[in-house]
Amino acid sequence: MKSKKKIVLAYSGGLDTSIILKWLQENYDAEVICYTADVGQEIDRKKIIKNAKRLGVKNIIIENLKDVFVKDYVFPMLRGHAIYEGVYLLGTSIARPLIAKRQIAIAKKFGAYAVSHGSTGKGNDQVRFELGYHYFGPKVKIIAPWRIWKLNSRTDLIKYAKKNSIPIPTDKKGAPPFSIDDNLYHTSTEGKVLENPKNAAPEFLFQRTVSPEKAPNKASFVTIGFKNGDPITVNGKKLSPGNLLEKLNDVAGKNGIGRVDLVENRFIGIKSRGVYETPGGTLLMSAHRAIESVTLDKETMHKKDEIMPKYAELIYNGYWYSKARFKFQKIVDLKKNKVNGSVKLKLYKGNITIMSRQTKSNAYSMKKVSFEENKTFNKSNVERFINFHKQKLRS
Repeated sequence: MKSKKKIVLAYSGGLDTSIILKWLQENYDAEVICYTADVGQEIDRKKIIKNAKRLGVKNIIIENLKDVFVKDYVFPMLRGHAIYEGVYLLGTSIARPLIAKRQIAIAKKFGAYAVSHGSTGKGNDQVRFELGYHYFGPKVKIIAPWRIWKLNSRTDLIKYAKKNSIPIPTDKKGAPPFSIDDNLYHTSTEGKVLENPKNAAPEFLFQRTVSPEKAPNKASFVTIGFKNGDPITVNGKKLSPGNLLEKLNDVAGKNGIGRVDLVENRFIGIKSRGVYETPGGTLLMSAHRAIESVTLDKETMHKKDEIMPKYAELIYNGYWYSKARFKFQKIVDLKKNKVNGSVKLKLYKGNITIMSRQTKSNAYSMKKVSFEENKTFNKSNVERFINFHKQKLRS
């Protein structure tokens, strides 16, 4: 007997991907394999397995990728200080390339002819997933239900779920739900009242951060240690990449740090409004820039700042595996071996203050900068320097 073709679905166990699972079963003569990448999101393994088995799935794969995600994706991006449109730390953007890579690996392992995802037809994630699929499996078919099925509204999805006895979360009845994506690096929330930019974000939607007003009245202090450009310790204790970020998420979130409310320009050409929480990442961004300030030379730092907007845009647009991103990463990492030391931060009601920077690097010279010592800096050269630049004003 000829075995059925196989499709690997990126599956969360929630309403949307459960509907997609059933829809794939109805419209394709294929066995669906459910794949869940654990990148630090709120995950209910029992629910994922139960919901998939209810729909007849035999192969349900849940893979712990937290350390890989932080070490090989978040940390390289942080070394580049990647920020999209001035405020977005790219939390959703950076997770998709890893998930796509592993989904294709699972497809190849099981001999699947296709992969499928639950991204909507209006969002950026469909691009990020599918560019990743193409990079690792250019011959693997991509099935994007939101672009081809006839379920055109939330009401249609609810009706379809009821018809097929798919559990419907109580907050998804009636009005459309918030669209939430979370991983170890961040949480994003979109939809409902947030769709109108005149509406303030209600406090109840924040999941990882307390409001600055409700944060402790006493400051917290945290020291982050770096080696070769990456954080390796918190308060002197060495931690795995995943545990390190989890620790920083906790201390930053309790102090009201890491909230962003923005209207962004999506890659596909529309604007969207979202609320993002990146508590630990916000600390790491501040600390990394601080340690680079005393370990890297001016030219290297300015070159990194020059390429950053384009580097960030490539990540946002799903070009993590592009030649252009690889090229920028080489520039970002050119002198990362010099970025060693520690930074102490003060956290208070949504604010971060740099308290100290410690390093064995000689990039920063106390002798040269001191007002009390003038032997190591030749001030007579300054006049020639100024005169040279006077001429350049009119050149």
